[in-house]
Amino acid sequence: MKPRIIITLSFMMFLQYYIWGSWYVTMGTFMTGFLKSTGIQIGAVYSALAIATMISPFFIGMIADRFFAAQRLMGILHILGGFLLFIASKVDNNITFYWVILLYSLAYMPTIALSNSVAFRQMSDPGKEFPMVRVFGTVGWVISGFMIAILGIEKTPATFYMASVVSIILGLFSFALPNTPPEAKSKSTTKSILGIDALILFKERSYSIFFISAIFVCIPLSFYFGFANLYLNQSGMENAAGKMVMGQISEALFILAIPFLFNRIGVKKMLLIGMTAWIARYLCFAFGNMGANLWMLYAGIILHGVCYDFFFVTGYMYTEKKSNERIKNTAQGLFTFVTYGLGMFIGTWFSGFVTSYYTVNNVYQWKNIWYVPAYIAVAVLICFIFFFREKKQIEVVK
Repeated sequence: MKPRIIITLSFMMFLQYYIWGSWYVTMGTFMTGFLKSTGIQIGAVYSALAIATMISPFFIGMIADRFFAAQRLMGILHILGGFLLFIASKVDNNITFYWVILLYSLAYMPTIALSNSVAFRQMSDPGKEFPMVRVFGTVGWVISGFMIAILGIEKTPATFYMASVVSIILGLFSFALPNTPPEAKSKSTTKSILGIDALILFKERSYSIFFISAIFVCIPLSFYFGFANLYLNQSGMENAAGKMVMGQISEALFILAIPFLFNRIGVKKMLLIGMTAWIARYLCFAFGNMGANLWMLYAGIILHGVCYDFFFVTGYMYTEKKSNERIKNTAQGLFTFVTYGLGMFIGTWFSGFVTSYYTVNNVYQWKNIWYVPAYIAVAVLICFIFFFREKKQIEVVK
């Protein structure tokens, strides 16, 4: 790629994930302070993104791939999303706020696939070129957290204002991106969009166990995304959003180790490391405090890199290795659908009910709350060890 194209695509990725990081991390804190939301209401709003994740593949596969230039549709959706984020900052009741966030999520989630499409179509060797472009998305998420901390807006509606402005900027910038017209004949079929082609992977017991485990691992993940920022703020940590970006920094660092470890220690050991890290993280949150155990709060944040990379990134690679050429894209789409879609939907609602259950006189009993995802992670780990039987050499499903 030409340097100009690299810079353009990198800036696109930077803004794409800057937007997400600006409002998503602190939304639970905002809802508690301004909308007086319960745990159930916070969990329900976070589930909106999971619903959008389940719907967006159909939107992209059946409509966008066939009729619209990716960069133009992306521009329209981001501009619309910018206005919806601004409206979200003005809402004063939980029901309306839920519907606004759901509409925004339906506008935002398709842009992830669209931005990837714009990038891939400009690359001659995506395997080598895409990572150096995509890493700026993680940088964008990190910088958004730092900006929230620097501006001191973590507990205010200004996080939505910031995300709104950047969304409109990216929307306008999208029209200047390289032209990415729809392919004359879309390769997507109803079976591939629904993920039916990839069901052949379940012929192998090992992949079925991994797949089911991935769904249940999303329950602990939902506790972190939905309530970690609120917990750290209520624990007395200043600029918690700025400190939480250490999780994204560790994610960027640990992902570099995955290609070396994947073939050396095997997929099973990597997944076990990831699940063990989930247990350690929530125990750190359960026993951490702003006193002698402050280090445990930071450890819980930093462990995000191991938790996410050694399970989800490894899971994507495992799915890639297990799939033949005919079903690779379908299999990846199915994995995303059931984890960030179905799994997160279950997890966000469950975490909401748990936090509401462990509330006394409107005060969250955090130690009891963090025990729950730790118990779930232990149960998933035990079942995984008992049932998962992966051969050392990964065989492709025919």
